[in-house]
Amino acid sequence: MPEHELAMMARTAWRNSARCIGRLFWEKLEVIDARTTANPDDIFDACVAHLRLATNGGKVRSAITIFPPAQNGKPGIRIRNRQLVRYAGYRESNGTITGDPEQLEFTLKVIALGWRPPRERSHFDLLPLVIDVPGDTSRFYPLPRDSVMEVPISHPELSWFEALGLKWHAVPVISDMALVGGGWRFTAAPFSGHYMATEIASRNLGDENRYNQLPGIAKGMGLDLRCRRSLWKDRALVELNTAVLHSFHEAGVTIVDHHTASSQFMRHIKIEEKSGRTVPGDWSWLVPPMSGSACPVFHRYYDEVALEPSFVSQPPW
Repeated sequence: MPEHELAMMARTAWRNSARCIGRLFWEKLEVIDARTTANPDDIFDACVAHLRLATNGGKVRSAITIFPPAQNGKPGIRIRNRQLVRYAGYRESNGTITGDPEQLEFTLKVIALGWRPPRERSHFDLLPLVIDVPGDTSRFYPLPRDSVMEVPISHPELSWFEALGLKWHAVPVISDMALVGGGWRFTAAPFSGHYMATEIASRNLGDENRYNQLPGIAKGMGLDLRCRRSLWKDRALVELNTAVLHSFHEAGVTIVDHHTASSQFMRHIKIEEKSGRTVPGDWSWLVPPMSGSACPVFHRYYDEVALEPSFVSQPPW
C-alpha cells in the first residue's frame, strides 16, 4: 500500500470511530509509517518517538504510528498496554490499592516478566511497555522519564487541593487496538489525540473503581457525605474538572472541556452530512460523563453502523 493510501486509511478510520467525540480534526492526523520496523527494540524506540512528537512541548498533536501488518491471518505485532502511558496498580497486604486499580492485573504480569517497581511505590509509577513480536517472547521496556509529560493538579481557588498529590500524563495514546480495512490488519498502530478534561477528572481520577478522589475532595470542601441530597459527588466532580482544566492550561498543555468538545462534534456532524457521509456514533461514549444533558450531543441519536477502515478491539493480554 502506498504511503498516501496508508495515511488516508488511518484518517478515515478516525473519522469512522463511533466512540470518539474529537473527530472534527480527523484530516489533521499525522501519520508515521513504521511498516519497516519489526524489531522489538526499534518498535519501542518508535513508540517513544511518537510520545515526543505528540506531546510537542504541550502543544499536543494528533498522531498515529503504524507498524507492519499481520500476515495471512497469523498473529501480528502487539503492544500489550492499553495506552502507552499508564500508572501501575499494587494491592497492599492490608487490601488497599496503591496506584491505578485498573492496572492491577497488568502490573502483576509485567512484574512476572521481570519488571521491578520503584522501591518506594507511589500512586503514579509509570508502567513499562510490553511488546510482542511473532516468534519472540514478550519484552518489557521502561519509558524514559523525559518522554512523558505530566501535569500536577491544583485548583484556582481551593488552596488545599494541591496537597492531594494528584497528577496526570499529558497525552492519551491508545495502543492495544488494530487498524483494519481493505483486507489489511495493523495489529500495532498506537494513535493519540488530546484529552477532554472529563476523561481525566470524571473517569480516571473520579470513578470509584479507579482513583476514587471524590470523597476526599468533598471532605475538603466541607460537604456532608452522609446525605445524598447534598449532591456532594456532583459538587466535588465539578471542582475536580475545574482543577484539571486549570492545571493543564497553566502548564500550557492542550485540553478541551466537554462543552467545547460537544459543540465541535456537532460541527463535525454538519460537515459530514453535507458531504453525504454517515456519521457512526455510540451515544454512551459520545455523551460526556458530566453534565451530559447540558451538551448538544445528548439530544439526538446516532447511526449505529460499523464502517471500515476502523479501529477495532483485540484480545487482551
